[in-house]
Amino acid sequence: MSGHETAGVRFIGNATTLIRYKGFTLLTDPNFLHRGQRAYLGYGLTSRRLTEPALDISQLPPLDAVVLSHMHGDHWDRVARGALDKRTPIITTPHAARRLRRQGFSRATGPRRMGPAPAEQR
Repeated sequence: MSGHETAGVRFIGNATTLIRYKGFTLLTDPNFLHRGQRAYLGYGLTSRRLTEPALDISQLPPLDAVVLSHMHGDHWDRVARGALDKRTPIITTPHAARRLRRQGFSRATGPRRMGPAPAEQR
């Protein structure tokens, strides 16, 4: 994506995607491990990264927010934890938000419940 585009999506790898729309920049499930590195999934399970990410974390533009689907090492890795701006808003699960706040990400939030969109007003 060039800086001139008003909308675009760039697949970085695994579930990591950079989305830009009218000046708003969103990153999903940041995983920037390199090929061969292991992501920790919990309960002694790991997964080995098979490919390089399409972008290095240092190449990201300034982010308006991060969406984190869940707290596993293949969706939130040690590279993201160490390199992302701790002031970036992160929208995630309540459990993950608590863990992220303990890691210094003070703007992590986890809605208690996500329901259907409100009915359209007529």
